[in-house]
Amino acid sequence: MPLIAVCAAWAVFWGSWSALLPAIKLELGLSAGDLGLALSAVPVGALPAMALTGRLVRGRERTALMATTALFGLSVAGIGLVDTPWQLALSLLLVGATSGALDIALNLATGRAERETGRRLFQPVHAAFPVAVIAASPATGLARSQGLSVGTVLVIIALIVIAASFTVPALPSGEGTAASPTGSDKRGLWGAVIVVGVLAACVLVIENSVEQWSVLLLEEHLEATPLVSSAAPSVYMAALTAGRLVAQALPRVPLRVLYLVAGVGGGAGIALAGLGGSVPASMAGFAVTGLALGPLVPALLSRAAADDPSGTLVWGVSTISYTGFVISPLLVAALSGWLGLPAALALLGLLGLPLVARFAVSRRV
Repeated sequence: MPLIAVCAAWAVFWGSWSALLPAIKLELGLSAGDLGLALSAVPVGALPAMALTGRLVRGRERTALMATTALFGLSVAGIGLVDTPWQLALSLLLVGATSGALDIALNLATGRAERETGRRLFQPVHAAFPVAVIAASPATGLARSQGLSVGTVLVIIALIVIAASFTVPALPSGEGTAASPTGSDKRGLWGAVIVVGVLAACVLVIENSVEQWSVLLLEEHLEATPLVSSAAPSVYMAALTAGRLVAQALPRVPLRVLYLVAGVGGGAGIALAGLGGSVPASMAGFAVTGLALGPLVPALLSRAAADDPSGTLVWGVSTISYTGFVISPLLVAALSGWLGLPAALALLGLLGLPLVARFAVSRRV
């Protein structure tokens, strides 16, 4: 399916990116500070692009998805041309912008496809992302060990992404101007955008924290070997995928139930991961976290697409929830400086409380 192909190709880059960073740092002679500054360009580019894309592409989802996917592929190839830190920052600004635009276009196209086909698509489409990340990271490491340069690897990834863009015309055309909400409907819609977007951001704060800090937790605080500790993000991603596929295989699970599962299971899982005190306990915590949180964001987007054919709810929730990725590194760093990394990760379990509260006040839907 084109939607799954695009999501998987998008994830190939992000799965490869962490494996390429040490080589990029070495080739450009970057300090840790230089690299961190360059990497901050990604969210700086992504957030305004996501907001702008949501306003422009509604009703033209298929065309927008093909264009943003191709542009993302070109921006990936552009990283291989950089020679200086400022060029890297500029290229990552473009990567962030095109990735953010692709994120919105993919969610809007998936929502439209769900409405037109009557099929549930968000769970399998979003499941493709962690699967591709799990596969891409070691594949990139293998490519580097075989002597391929960073530029060559990036060109290969760019070709994969661009090839995925050519699958998009296979989607039903089904394009046309989407009706926009007005007056009190618009105010009520944006209230829902903020509430649902913040709840999704709580999930993504935890998700990004596992991806960025789990290896450090196991290696520096639990004395795991580099090989064992490097498996932590994959354990989380595999459980995330399993959660989404289980939700897809079951009859439609009420959103209210998913709030409870994510709030209790995700909160308890990340607390166990942080304070478990052993490698098996932390790995189990990461797995429980991924399994519990995995289905919620795709389910939220699916409901948003069904409730609001204009697409405003989908792109608004997608954009606001992305702030979870932006604030997560700063939040965990600040908590770690105060309490230490294990306690900092465990405290993220409190982000499950708003989800449980949403369960408590939601209707049975």
